[in-house]
Amino acid sequence: MPSIKQNTARLLPLPDFRNFGVMLRILLGANLIALAAALVQSTGIGDWMQRYVDMAAWVQPLLLFNLAFLALLGKVLRRMWPSIGQAVVILLAAVTSALLLDFWRFMGIDDGGWPRLARAAALGGLLAGTLLLYFALRARAFSPALAEARLQALTARIRPHFLFNSLNAVLSLIRSEPRRAETALEELAELYRALMRDHRDLLPLADEIALCRQYLNLEKLRLGERLNVEWEIADVPVDLKVPPLMLQPLLENAVYHGIEPSGEAGTVRICFTRYADELHIDVANPCSGRYAGQGGNHMALANIRERLALYYDLEARLETKEVTLANGLQEYRVHIVLPCRSTIP
Repeated sequence: MPSIKQNTARLLPLPDFRNFGVMLRILLGANLIALAAALVQSTGIGDWMQRYVDMAAWVQPLLLFNLAFLALLGKVLRRMWPSIGQAVVILLAAVTSALLLDFWRFMGIDDGGWPRLARAAALGGLLAGTLLLYFALRARAFSPALAEARLQALTARIRPHFLFNSLNAVLSLIRSEPRRAETALEELAELYRALMRDHRDLLPLADEIALCRQYLNLEKLRLGERLNVEWEIADVPVDLKVPPLMLQPLLENAVYHGIEPSGEAGTVRICFTRYADELHIDVANPCSGRYAGQGGNHMALANIRERLALYYDLEARLETKEVTLANGLQEYRVHIVLPCRSTIP
């Protein structure tokens, strides 16, 4: 899936050929086209499958080679002017199709002449162009406007009650702890500056973590000792680019649906762990059995899931579950997995 960061003026943006979802869709799309072509040429069910097997013997090696080559050249292609990059992809498919058929001719497997080579090149280029058109239309369907609209709906939910609660907490500190009140106002300003920035741009993970710390500091002003926070950050690429406001809504849910209703002290745990080329993020908080049914919780989770799909396609996921701890208390956990690389070259 192409990154949202791509300029919307690019009518036919190139997909990210390193993305597993893109690879899977190319493989499925090419094989479906081959299956349909075999059906058109066949005279019966048995002949249909035989023709498809014959086509697959030509299509599969070609697909695997081109996918590997495009994944290696992905960054170079996406830095090119879009029309040039698309032409390179189509030309690569056409040339490799002709070369593969010529190799078979050299090996005596196929005895077709130059017209057959030209036909193979045309078919390969046409297949590549069709798949590029599909990805362009798909990217346009999941346009930045859609993602930004959903995000704005989410931030509109955050702003009113959080702003009033934070200001009330700051007012209570102005006389007794003026320096702390001043720091809180600065953090509040930074938080709202982040909420109003362009949400289509990916941000370093370090910025997202800093934003979450500011948010939790402001909530701690209001909740005091009832809110405890534990951070675990080890061997994590803090310069990794991530979607903005990916964690803050989860922490807000943890506070408003986990800590605040209980009336007792509770701990919100945030853990970052890297496994190979994946970043795992866990957010956990105490909860009652009704936590998962809260409407605001569903809204935030659905929004984040959609944005992860827009940025990373099948390479990212978000999972939630409620677990019962050894002491009998319930805990709500959110688990996010991200690829440890930027979606933008």
